[in-house]
Amino acid sequence: MRLGKPSVICLIMMAGLCQLSSISFPGKEFKNYSQALPGTDITLEMVAIKGGEYMRGSPDSETDRKQDEGPQYKVKVPDFWMGKFEITWDQYELFMQRAIDQLQDPSSGGKEIAIKVDGVSGATTPYVDMSFGMGKRGYPAINVTQYAASMYCKWLSAITGNFYRLPTEAEWEYACRAGTSTAYHFGDDPAALDAYGWFYENSEDKYHQVGLKKPNPWGLYDMHGNVAEWTLDQYDPNYYQQHANGISANDWALPTELYPRTVRGGSWYDDRDKLRSAARKASNPRWKQRDPQIPKSLWWLTNSPFVGFRVVRPLETPTAEEIEKYWMKPIKDI
Repeated sequence: MRLGKPSVICLIMMAGLCQLSSISFPGKEFKNYSQALPGTDITLEMVAIKGGEYMRGSPDSETDRKQDEGPQYKVKVPDFWMGKFEITWDQYELFMQRAIDQLQDPSSGGKEIAIKVDGVSGATTPYVDMSFGMGKRGYPAINVTQYAASMYCKWLSAITGNFYRLPTEAEWEYACRAGTSTAYHFGDDPAALDAYGWFYENSEDKYHQVGLKKPNPWGLYDMHGNVAEWTLDQYDPNYYQQHANGISANDWALPTELYPRTVRGGSWYDDRDKLRSAARKASNPRWKQRDPQIPKSLWWLTNSPFVGFRVVRPLETPTAEEIEKYWMKPIKDI
C-alpha cells in the first residue's frame, strides 16, 4: 500500500479516444466488499486476499502431475481482491448491451481510475446463443475470448472508478490454494471433489449456477471446475524452468501471440485431474472452429462452452502504463 500524498499518472490513449488516469490514495480499506453496478441491483462480490509467499506448481510426487507444472518455485504475491464467483451472464450482458453507460458518475464510487466509458470497445452481438441453452441467470458467462474478458474489466473499471483486470496465473493459483499445498484446496483425495466442484462425472454435461458447491478456505467458489477461467498469461510450458531459483515477484507472462494463452481451474467438461490447483491449460484455434468470419471474432470463441473468467482488483493501483499492459491490445485471427 502506498503512503504519503496521492500520486496521479495520466495517459492520453491512442487516437484520442479517452484520457486514462490512475490515482492511488493512502489508507485504502482492505476487506471484503460488494461492487455495485449503477442503475441495477446487480453486484460483484469481492473477497480480500492477503498477499504472501507460496510454492507455485506441483511437486514431482503429485498424482497426475504434468511436466508444465514444474519445477516448483517460490512466488511472492501482493494483496488483492478476487471475485467470489465467476462472472455471470447477468453481469456480462450489461457490458454487451451498454445500457448503463450513461449512468457513469465520476463523483461517486471508486477513485482509482478515471476513464470515459464510451471510449471502451464493446462486444459484438453473437450470431448464436453462446450459452448453448445451458442457462443464463446466475450461470457463468462462457465462450468469451481473453480479449473480451479484458475489455469487460476495462468497462467495469470505467463504470465503477475502481481498477479491475484478469488475474495473473500466479495470483489465480495462490487464491485457489488458499494457503494449502495439496493437489486440491481441500486435500489430495480426488474422491472428495464432488462437494467442491463441477466436473465431467457430476456435471450432467453442462455448467451450473455459480456458488452451489462449497467454497475454498478463503471463501472463493468454483475454483475447481464449473468453467475454466482466463488468466492474463501467455501459455509457456517451460515458464517455470526460467524461475526456478530464488523468490519471484508476482510475475506474469506478457502475451505477444494470440495462441496459446492460459486458463486455469478446469471445467464441467474435464476429468478430476484437470481441476487440480496446479493444472494448466493452453488455448488453441479450435476454440473458434465454428466461427465463419475471416478474420475470426475478437470477442467470441464459439467452441468453448467450458471457458469463463473472474476478475481481480489489486490493493495498490498500478501506473497508467501498467494498466494498459494488463488490459492488452487485440491480436486478430488470420
